[in-house]
Amino acid sequence: MRAGGRSASPASSVPPVPPVSDWFGAPPRSFAERYPAHIPLPPTAPRPAPARGAFRPVTIRTARDAVAAAATYLNWLGFREIVQPEDRHSSGVDLRGPGLVAQVDPSTRPAGLRAVECLWLNGLSASAVGIFFSLAGYTPEARSRAAEIGLPLFVLDLTGTPQPVNDAADELTSGGAI
Repeated sequence: MRAGGRSASPASSVPPVPPVSDWFGAPPRSFAERYPAHIPLPPTAPRPAPARGAFRPVTIRTARDAVAAAATYLNWLGFREIVQPEDRHSSGVDLRGPGLVAQVDPSTRPAGLRAVECLWLNGLSASAVGIFFSLAGYTPEARSRAAEIGLPLFVLDLTGTPQPVNDAADELTSGGAI
């Protein structure tokens, strides 16, 4: 016993131990902080349409005008750095950009199944989205295959305004380039 009738307790001589933290000296969190009762769901609202001005078409008189109209439209959709490859005959691709492969068919015959599938394969090999523009439309086989693979199809009228032909083209027009 100590003087004065008190006994020295061993716990009073040892300082209290601070609580152990989980991560790098941060104070421990409570169970409610670690596991919240409500986890917000991801947004499911449709993506708002991009703010774009009105599309200004290029009148089509030649095959080059058709390619220029398609390039202008793609730029309006939000694709950037669109170029026309010099060696387009080997691939059949008329326009390229980062994440983009586009073909423009200025002929008077509807684009066929083979042209749609070739563009789709070019897009796959380049890890890019393929987009097809045609002056004369598409054969029924080409339209159904494009619907199966999700390839956007557009028809160019002579004013140079592309019109979406399938659902994939409608989505691209409403949402723009990502």
